[in-house]
Amino acid sequence: MIDLILTQTLNGLASASSLFLVASGLSIIFGVTRIVNFAHGSLYMLGAYLAWTLVGRFGPADALGFWGGVLAAAALTGLIGVVIEVLILRRIYQAPELFQLLATFGVVLMLQDVALAIWGAEDKIGPRAPGFKSFVVIFGNRFPTYELFLIAVGPVVLLILWLLFQKTRWGTLVRAATQDREMVGALGVNQRLLFTSVFAFGSILAGLGGALQLPREAVTLHMDLAMISEAFVVVVVGGLGSVTGAYLAAVLIGILHAFGILIFPKITLVLVFLVMAVVLVVKPYGLMGKAPVGHQRAHGPAEPLLRPADGTTKLAGLIGLLILALAPLVTPDHMLVTLTELVIFALFAASLHFMMGPGGMASFGHAAYFGLGAYGAALAVKWLGAPMEPALLLAPFLAGIAGIVFGWFCVRLSGVYLAMLTLAFAQIAWATAFQSVDLTGGDNGILGVWPSAWAASKTVYYYLTLVICAAAVLALRLTIFSPFGYGLRAGRDNALRAEAIGLDVVRIQWVAFAVAAFCAGIAGALFAFFKGSVFPTYMAIPRSVDALLMVLLGGVQTVSGPIIGAFAYAGLHEQLMKATMYWRFALGLSIVLLVVLFPRGLVGTILALRERRAGPEPAPATRLAEAAR
Repeated sequence: MIDLILTQTLNGLASASSLFLVASGLSIIFGVTRIVNFAHGSLYMLGAYLAWTLVGRFGPADALGFWGGVLAAAALTGLIGVVIEVLILRRIYQAPELFQLLATFGVVLMLQDVALAIWGAEDKIGPRAPGFKSFVVIFGNRFPTYELFLIAVGPVVLLILWLLFQKTRWGTLVRAATQDREMVGALGVNQRLLFTSVFAFGSILAGLGGALQLPREAVTLHMDLAMISEAFVVVVVGGLGSVTGAYLAAVLIGILHAFGILIFPKITLVLVFLVMAVVLVVKPYGLMGKAPVGHQRAHGPAEPLLRPADGTTKLAGLIGLLILALAPLVTPDHMLVTLTELVIFALFAASLHFMMGPGGMASFGHAAYFGLGAYGAALAVKWLGAPMEPALLLAPFLAGIAGIVFGWFCVRLSGVYLAMLTLAFAQIAWATAFQSVDLTGGDNGILGVWPSAWAASKTVYYYLTLVICAAAVLALRLTIFSPFGYGLRAGRDNALRAEAIGLDVVRIQWVAFAVAAFCAGIAGALFAFFKGSVFPTYMAIPRSVDALLMVLLGGVQTVSGPIIGAFAYAGLHEQLMKATMYWRFALGLSIVLLVVLFPRGLVGTILALRERRAGPEPAPATRLAEAAR
């Protein structure tokens, strides 16, 4: 028994060191630049691919060739990080944080296709490390010496980082920028150079983490997203910006994962997210994170005021709705199928915007409610024998109940911590659906979820979808400009002042969270009958990212932005998939260009141009004087 415990502990520590290398770079970059770098996993992947190429070129059997290739791969990854920072991120440091996240996701898509073009789709198997090809016997069990080497790497890197940050001028500047980067700039420090060096250093750590995986696992095109999700968990659990906290979190998660495989095999899919959920509920700022002290400077420009639509906007909306209503008369069936999907996604995006825009609550796991709505409809059909009509009525309540339960915990947090907790709950819901084979069919899904006979026609179901989605979007819009919506926005802009005038901010946000989940459930139920089947992928991370992209591309601080963003993103996605094999690169490049050129989103930029042409709005005192005349 002791030998098994020791072996699993060593396995967990080896995994923790690998995870720490990536997470520490992510934490350092966030601490200084305040960018949630979604592309950090791609840098980890590039480090592995570059190491595979360079080690093979230098000679894998030679110690100098192997370790030289590993270090060279890390250095090249750092140079790639510099290129990304200079060409893309440097141009959007003043944009809202979520738009920076959107840009880094565009980089992820681009780098995936770059890796596909250079190295192909086949997995790459790396050589064993010279000098570490043997094993040691511990309590009668063989344990690879390379794993012991990795265990030592984590504390050594932690010590090097501590010395670097405590004993060097650069480290002092990094620590100062983490506390107050505007003051560092005011003291004459070259912020551009500092940001670039920090991004390069974090990229080197990510590349080194990927290169060191070469003897342990195959290099694949999908290792980026698998790593970045766990790295985000480590950074959040440890506390944003805390390298020591990242190491403690990596060790905690590595050990729990090693023993979880033995004790609860079915829980391994979601164990890291369970840990994050528990830590954030008990200690909202992570193990070694600190709550913001005093007044925090806003990151990026002030958010524009949401205003009711004017006559021109209402006319444009009516024309758009009329075009959608007349579309079946002039479009072929395959286009009608695409339009049905776009209309559903428009409601999905609008539901996420309801909590993100007026509520200020970013969600990385909104697909959970979309998927639960779909499963609610499918289970009503499969287990209750219900037809489409009652299933459509009942399904959103499953998503709404989940929103009430999850929202109770989430609304007590803010910023990235809130977003990551929504991701944790979404992954828990996904794992439940994936592993509940008897109830949900697991990975095989639930099939045969078809509309009633009267709605079986593509045209009829399109009109049904259009009516339901238009009504739900209109209801969300009216709620935004109702007293509840104004209270929600007051809590977003200044929670202390809102509470001072008698508003229960937490309760208002909780209700908004549940409403958003309910509306996402409507979209999910319609999608289930549209596809005729339901799978766990409906609530997976990529679906949540899609919703986030739709909202941000349209404009988070506009009401019609999510609808335009849904049509733009989903339509562009489909057309690029048809046009080229490397559609991810084209889509990622489009996203990056949109973020750089339209930092407020498509609709937000149009509204900003209209306001600029109309001239500055008169001050309140001026308006009162004019009214008195």
